[in-house]
Amino acid sequence: MITALPPKKRTSLAAPAAGAGSKRLELAPSSRTRLRQAKVHTYGLPRRPPSGPPRPWTFDVEEFLRTAGGGKTLVQYRKGDVIFAQGDPCDSVLYIQTGDVKLSIISRTGKQAVVAMLRAGDFLGEGGLAGQPVRMGSATAMTAATILRIDQSQLIRLLHEQHGMSDRMISHLLSLLIRVEQDLVDQLFSSSERRLARKLLLLARYGEHGRPMRTIPAISQETLAEMVGTTRSRVNFFLKKFERLGYIDFADGLRVHNSLLTVVLLDETSG
Repeated sequence: MITALPPKKRTSLAAPAAGAGSKRLELAPSSRTRLRQAKVHTYGLPRRPPSGPPRPWTFDVEEFLRTAGGGKTLVQYRKGDVIFAQGDPCDSVLYIQTGDVKLSIISRTGKQAVVAMLRAGDFLGEGGLAGQPVRMGSATAMTAATILRIDQSQLIRLLHEQHGMSDRMISHLLSLLIRVEQDLVDQLFSSSERRLARKLLLLARYGEHGRPMRTIPAISQETLAEMVGTTRSRVNFFLKKFERLGYIDFADGLRVHNSLLTVVLLDETSG
């Protein structure tokens, strides 16, 4: 004789079998609500899109050269202040934020020569990067200037780690090399009149990108003579000649006109 087994009771959620007497586990309404909310939160839509990998940090060269801190110091100089002197230790590289700076060298006999006129956006004192222990010349503020002093060891580290910084320094050094070569050729083959005209055009930023500055910052005839490699009397003679021909004027400082370029382009000029 075959006896039919009673049908099994369906339960939504039961406790593990523990023999006879096991009771059904009922969920309170609040528990079921929380369970449904958890499922919707986990599996429902809309889902929050994945954030993805973090963006790589980008080194901003201009921001680095604008701000102080972390091995950088902003220093304000008045006109005529010495930024560093010949023979000082090379422990920092300087960046000109605003103003004009004169670089000069004094020989053992006491003769002084102006080797460069630098302006906003230029570096100076970079010789320490090549191993120079002391400054080879002196830097003097020609106008009120704001200078960023960068610790040399920090800059060397950035040049190795950040391509943007190394590209900026390479561009500066190449421009400086071209300028030095042009000055050398000018000194060897050009007359003092022609050299003075070229210096005035460079000081007026002729030919640079953007709108050039036509008025030169206050500069003495003695300094111009040191830059050109001639006497103050010759500089005075040529300045009067340029003014008479309409190449320059002194209405508001020393203002240079584009027509001064004709003196540089002349094949023959007075010596």
